[in-house]
Amino acid sequence: QVQLVESGGGLVQAGGSLRLSCAASGGTFSTYVMAWFRQAPGKEREFVAFIAWSATMTYYADSVKGRFDISRDNDKNTVYLQMNKLKPEDTAVYYCAAGLIATTQDFKYDYWGQGTQVTVSS
Repeated sequence: QVQLVESGGGLVQAGGSLRLSCAASGGTFSTYVMAWFRQAPGKEREFVAFIAWSATMTYYADSVKGRFDISRDNDKNTVYLQMNKLKPEDTAVYYCAAGLIATTQDFKYDYWGQGTQVTVSS
């Protein structure tokens, strides 16, 4: 059983930056694909980015490409999401997820964190 705990959310002005972290425990972190999803009020959860176990492959949603950067440190069992040039439409609860398949489909991820709120003011 893998436990995921996100941190780093908060309130930031448009154009600013935040770095989210997701610490994993209880499993072999380096074998999992790690992903970030987000859910805005009244909207469905949407894919943000994923990173393969070896960090050689990353993939981003078009809406964040060029602004967000996903990375991982397998020695620290942690995945990061560096968010730059934030926009009000990036406001959402951000979730970390772990799975065995590199996919944008949320139902294929096995483990989820509790989420961290990101609010971008205009």
